Amino acid sequence: MSNPNTQALSDAGVSIWLDDLSRERLTSGSLAKLIEEKNVTGVTTNPAIFAAALANAEVYGQAIAEHRDKSVEAAITEITSDDVAAACDLFRPIYDASNGVDGRVSIEVDPRLAHDTAQTIAQAKALYERVDRENVLIKIPATLAGLEAISETIAAGISVNVTLIFSLERYREVINAYLIGLEKAQANGLDLSKIHSVASFFVSRLDTEIDKRLDAIGSEAAAAVRGQAGVANARLAYQVFQEQFATERFAVLAAAGANVQRPLWASTGVKDPAYPATLYVTELVAAQTVNTMPEKTLDATAAEAQVHGDAIAGSYPAANQVLDQLAALGIDYNEVVELLEVEGVQKFDDAWNELLSDMAVALKEAK
Repeated sequence: MSNPNTQALSDAGVSIWLDDLSRERLTSGSLAKLIEEKNVTGVTTNPAIFAAALANAEVYGQAIAEHRDKSVEAAITEITSDDVAAACDLFRPIYDASNGVDGRVSIEVDPRLAHDTAQTIAQAKALYERVDRENVLIKIPATLAGLEAISETIAAGISVNVTLIFSLERYREVINAYLIGLEKAQANGLDLSKIHSVASFFVSRLDTEIDKRLDAIGSEAAAAVRGQAGVANARLAYQVFQEQFATERFAVLAAAGANVQRPLWASTGVKDPAYPATLYVTELVAAQTVNTMPEKTLDATAAEAQVHGDAIAGSYPAANQVLDQLAALGIDYNEVVELLEVEGVQKFDDAWNELLSDMAVALKEAK
């Protein structure tokens, strides 16, 4: 039996994806249980998630031993790809039943390539071939260098999860990159209906940064807008989604079988305990969206989320007002989102380097 609160989200058109993956989740049956009981229809991963998972020596000891004669990078690629492939197999029935919309598992290119277009394209194709599952999504960061990589990966018929989107301007560029990719794929004679994409728009990190600046201002006007920027920004992103996929340009592609690139709400774990645990769930309910949640947020959603239909419809004037209030307080939106992108790439870089270091030690011990 599915949970009534997560079922209500699904009924409203929100796909629930878990922001976590490990071999233990696969072998213990805990992931299968979340599929059955909490409407989980996909999984996202990132370097930090894999770093945490591979720290479990008991679970990965044998796999590490099997790869002890390989390079650190090769061992990580083999082990994480095996986990992703196994998760893809688990989600395959959902993938088939949803015609490829859900049942998706994401794996990220090396974050150190975030500013290298050619190497990102090459690794995206290599990861796709290594996992060898239709329902894998290759994650590519939405840096300037990543935009062309997104287009070329889509053009090759590979489905993409675009990650680390913080600004509305960059989100428009991401959609354009997706459409360019579809146009190239069509010119290459590929079946557009088989190509899917999500655009991961980060939410809580915006509140964390802006709330810090509001607290420094310390006025009543600043306090009044705390905790509102993340939701407002995401709601305006949904407006962009609706506008861009209602154009004649996309209509031509849709007639050839193309799918919309769904917005995915990422970074949905609440960082400030003063806010409801489900803030970035209940306030962002809308059709054709994905909400990828850490398990803590998923548990809170199952326990307490109250979903009453679309939470975004009609919200755009109020969302714009929030950004106007921030500007009036002297908070520079463009400076904030640029900072968050730089920090986002750096955090994944740090996690990847930690993973490399830990794997190097594990391989040495295995020898």
